[in-house]
Amino acid sequence: MDWKSIGGDVNKQSSSETVTKKRLPKKIRHIPECYFLPRKSLPSAILFYGSFIAAGVGAGMLLEVWINKKVKEDGGIIWEFDK
Repeated sequence: MDWKSIGGDVNKQSSSETVTKKRLPKKIRHIPECYFLPRKSLPSAILFYGSFIAAGVGAGMLLEVWINKKVKEDGGIIWEFDK
């Protein structure tokens, strides 16, 4: 199907018959806000997501301290393959 030929047929038809097109008023579509993620201001977004990053870094530091403590308790041997 060729779209240019379809558009051309409408233009050719308008020369023989007067075709009046009704223009519909442009309506602004109202989209519910529930379709989008909630928007936060920049300072609150930085604080919110920064707290998650800080919590992750803190958890990593605690894990590292715990691993170092376990290594010292076991005499510096992490894995034993002959058990």
